[in-house]
Amino acid sequence: MNTARPPLCLEPGSPSWPADLDHIDGRPERIWLRGRVELLEKKPRIAVVGSRSPTPYGEAQARRFAYALAEAGATIVSGLARGIDSAAHRAALDANGATIAVLGSGVDRPWPTGPLTDEMHRRALLLSEFQPGESPRPHHFPLRNRLISGLCLGVIVIEAAHASGSLITARWAADQGRTVWALPGRVDHPMSRGSHRLIREGATLVESPEEIVREILGEAAVRGDARADRGTQLTREEQCILAVLQGETLDADAVAARTEIELQTVLATLVALEVADLVVRAPGGLYRRGR
Repeated sequence: MNTARPPLCLEPGSPSWPADLDHIDGRPERIWLRGRVELLEKKPRIAVVGSRSPTPYGEAQARRFAYALAEAGATIVSGLARGIDSAAHRAALDANGATIAVLGSGVDRPWPTGPLTDEMHRRALLLSEFQPGESPRPHHFPLRNRLISGLCLGVIVIEAAHASGSLITARWAADQGRTVWALPGRVDHPMSRGSHRLIREGATLVESPEEIVREILGEAAVRGDARADRGTQLTREEQCILAVLQGETLDADAVAARTEIELQTVLATLVALEVADLVVRAPGGLYRRGR
């Protein structure tokens, strides 16, 4: 990662200071930023959080929700952890949208490291209340979670076990007066227990990103007015995938094999096509052409 440029430090009252943090318990004394600082002013902000060890279903739903929300104009906030967090950040970047990672370490020592982290530094924003040079520590992450929810209008919990850091974020969100959305999962899977517990306790059950888009951005965003001419703006990958799905119902692995496109790119592209109603996801992880 290029660390030549020092992190920007903001204090309460600074011109770019996020006012949302002024109204939470334990307001940070300062925050450090690295990357596209202007993204801090882009609203609405929605957090997408969940397990570090998600099921394929959970990871696909994180991509689906983050991509659709980012494309509709929301800024996706998460914690850069492996699993749901990384899937949400990646989907937002794939949608050419805005995304912010709130860290449990200094912004010059993000964890985990890797290609996504490097890309977040170039195209997105890293934020932390921990001073530069601070290494990630276990007790930092529950504190980090209050900033994830505090920055946002609401928090989407994709998958969470019964005892999960995502539940801490949801608790912070509820205490801060933010909306908590929870995605239901299989009743017999441990990764669904935390989400189902939140729903029983009053979180809003959500099944489609369009429900959230409609709630926070209005009906025009759901219709995708900005992409009304969608059919004439298909990428090469989208064209290839639609071609192999002509008259076929295939899973993502089969689509990747037939198009010779990397599986992760296929999954992200299928999400985009599904949001545009050009692909329909059938039971069993299968996909077919839409309208």
